[in-house]
Amino acid sequence: MIPIIEGAESLAGHYDAWLCDIWGVVHNGRDAFPKAHEALSAFRKAGGTVVLITNAPRPWTEIVPQLKNYGVPDDAFDGIVTSGDVTRNLIVGETGKPVFHLGPARDAPVFAGLDVELVDKDSAEVIVNTGLFDDDTETPEDYRGMFESLIARGVRMICANPDLLVERGTEIVHCAGGLAVLYEEMGGQVAYAGKPHLPIYGLCRDMIAERRGSHADNRRILAIGDGLKTDIAGAAAAGLDALFVPSGIHLSPEKQRDQATLDDLFSAVSVKPVAAINGLAW
Repeated sequence: MIPIIEGAESLAGHYDAWLCDIWGVVHNGRDAFPKAHEALSAFRKAGGTVVLITNAPRPWTEIVPQLKNYGVPDDAFDGIVTSGDVTRNLIVGETGKPVFHLGPARDAPVFAGLDVELVDKDSAEVIVNTGLFDDDTETPEDYRGMFESLIARGVRMICANPDLLVERGTEIVHCAGGLAVLYEEMGGQVAYAGKPHLPIYGLCRDMIAERRGSHADNRRILAIGDGLKTDIAGAAAAGLDALFVPSGIHLSPEKQRDQATLDDLFSAVSVKPVAAINGLAW
């Protein structure tokens, strides 16, 4: 059985650093969870290093003011690494190719300062997929017709956010990962940034080493998150322990967060967290 703990303090002494997911753990896209950022601050005060790791398809500098707006204090984290940071590296690798941005205008900072020519879909040689144009009303299926012509021309996709779904307040909305899955199913080629893929964990390790003055052993790093296919799978691939925080992306609000529900949720999953907690708290 996966133990359900009341507070992360019981695990804190086993780790030098936490890699903490943001959306679903620190906030839900509308409101922050005070107990979560209080736990992050407490871990840092006890000598730990906190790196926030997120599949947000924007540079980390764009996440800082967002966290401030939610009321997350600066002392809750040492640094932030985003899938947008990894995406920028992938875009640089496609220098010289015209790029179609598939996603909302709010994600445009992912291109800031890069030598990139943004074009319409019919002229593109690369797609940078940061999400649906309107995730309030659309689903990936709305893009099937667009994808047919792009795939026929051999246009490669960079997926800036591997998340399939995310909880926004009490609603569940589709993310860029759902578009990428459809693109692959239809025969397209996709390069992924962010969790569960390893490059983002490399950036996090580098940041931990910079903040602590030395590299941390994998056994001393705990990944915290709410996504089975991103946070939990990514931690396992990177050789890290994980703490699971159940959220609405896997369990409906009325579903009990008890041992039976947890065991059922993980019954078909090959990798398991070291523990689960019903909302990150100290």
